[in-house]
Amino acid sequence: MTTLEIECPVCAEVLELTDADRAELHVGDVIVCDSCNAEMEVTRSGEGEDFELELLGVLTTCPNCGEEFDVTEDMLAAAGTVQSHDGVEVSVVTCPHCRARIELEFEEAE
Repeated sequence: MTTLEIECPVCAEVLELTDADRAELHVGDVIVCDSCNAEMEVTRSGEGEDFELELLGVLTTCPNCGEEFDVTEDMLAAAGTVQSHDGVEVSVVTCPHCRARIELEFEEAE
């Protein structure tokens, strides 16, 4: 049984999908990364290496109200960036539940 390795676009964790896993996945299904909770939609699922995912968002928990929400690419595009107290550039998003402004730091995948 072959295993297809897919790298998470957020944290670079390697997701391993066996032939059996892929047989259950269809275009439009969502896979969640165990490491960073990034949600990726299956956009193509064919034979061999013919498999693609598109990042939908990253599930995060608001430190203010404790509610979970997806940080989407649209949300990040609309968010401003600032330098945090330790000099790192962070994105500032608004919690859709309590409207708290939250600083998010993303590490570049290598």
